[in-house]
Amino acid sequence: MNNAFWIALFAQMLMGAFDTIYHHEGTERLAWRSGQAEELRLHGVRNLAYAALFGVLGWSEPRGAWAVALLVLLASELVITLWDFVEEDRTRKLPATERVTHTLLTLNYGVILAMLVPWLADRTGEPTILAPAFHGWMSYFCAVAALGVVISGLRDLAAARRCPRLVREDATALAAALPGCKAVLVTGGTGFVGSRLVAALAGAGHAVTVLTRDRDKAAALVGTGRVRIVTTLGEIATDERLDAIVNLAGEPISDSPWTRAKRLRIVRSRLAVTRDVLRLVDRLKCKPEVLVSGSAIGWYGLRGDQMLTEANLGTPCFSRRVCVAWERAAVKAQARGVRTVLLRTGLVLASEGGMLARMLAPFEFGLGGRFGTGRHWMSWIHRDDLVRLIVHAIATPTLEGPVNATAPEPVTNRAFTAALGRTLGRPALVPIPAWPLRLTLGAFAEELLLSGQRVLPDAAIRSGFIFRHATIDEALYAITGRQLRIAELARFAHTEA
Repeated sequence: MNNAFWIALFAQMLMGAFDTIYHHEGTERLAWRSGQAEELRLHGVRNLAYAALFGVLGWSEPRGAWAVALLVLLASELVITLWDFVEEDRTRKLPATERVTHTLLTLNYGVILAMLVPWLADRTGEPTILAPAFHGWMSYFCAVAALGVVISGLRDLAAARRCPRLVREDATALAAALPGCKAVLVTGGTGFVGSRLVAALAGAGHAVTVLTRDRDKAAALVGTGRVRIVTTLGEIATDERLDAIVNLAGEPISDSPWTRAKRLRIVRSRLAVTRDVLRLVDRLKCKPEVLVSGSAIGWYGLRGDQMLTEANLGTPCFSRRVCVAWERAAVKAQARGVRTVLLRTGLVLASEGGMLARMLAPFEFGLGGRFGTGRHWMSWIHRDDLVRLIVHAIATPTLEGPVNATAPEPVTNRAFTAALGRTLGRPALVPIPAWPLRLTLGAFAEELLLSGQRVLPDAAIRSGFIFRHATIDEALYAITGRQLRIAELARFAHTEA
């Protein structure tokens, strides 16, 4: 084969690796999506086919029956790829970068076939043999690529078997505490928490209005029940009835480093939406009964091992400044006669998003471990318990002011990563040192990755709320679709905090 063929094959390897790592494992997280079993099986079989192709071409020249077998393999790969395109189109909306990558992969594969098929066809009539061959640096690249796609293929096939266990609980049950038919406005309703809340409320028969800047992103919510999409609060009429407002909108706080521009967006986005909500309250003829406004446990600052309830004060840091400003804006609703709940949320756990979703892949490959010393506290909550707590706050007239949205048993980072390793059946022995995080990410790393708060949900428990996922092992086993046995529960109850 000439140099053009090896260049094209090398480009296919690089683009395939990018597609797998960035899209399948990164942005899309296909291995943890319950509806992608068929796509994962197709990916697994195709990757094993690629492994055979890379291994044979990198170190030999197939002749006779071997050349015929390779032609059959190439034809099969085409069928699998076309099948995969149909399955992807049926089950999910591909991001633009993935569509472009797939187009380039297809075009480049056509170039490879145009050179490879005639070369193989010429050798089908020769005696059957895998003649040893060495192609310099490309032989080594083929070996590495073959090993990589074997690992990826086996992982995809295993993930496909897991998919049936990842089916989420019907969201409708999460809104069982709210009787009747309420009219609820949700800002941030297309987000990680908001979309689950909207599905719960709409599924339970409540009328939900979702504020979003992107109608296309919100389109999937419309099919979940009585959901209306608005892009500005000005679309809500003055005489319209709203029983409750849930304000979750704001620039994501943990998706990128805290540059000066990022900090401004974090603060301004939350204040802008909250002020718009207050202006809406002012012009509504009938005021809503309750405003549940987002906040975070960052309100308490960095407090070491101190156990914190809603009665505690905070220490200065950027997270606290954001939360203080957000709560000060939201609490003005009380002067307008609206009961206000300030939801101080901890680390929200689910496989579809948040910090846990970014940790699953490295931990599953055995590359996970504690951050820094691992002694700092992580106050967490299962996403479904958070949705239930928001519904509980709407439905409980006596609940107002700060409410810690965290499970009753916070854990250290060391205990959290150990629990995640146990859940996935993998060791958690690859620590991430603190110094490179501090060097590259600054305050972002210090506040979100290397420090924390030991927060207890005192107000929620006193109001009668019962957590379904009170321990980290229960939560992680539920999220990953595993069954937590009674013996394991008893053993894990005595692990270190």
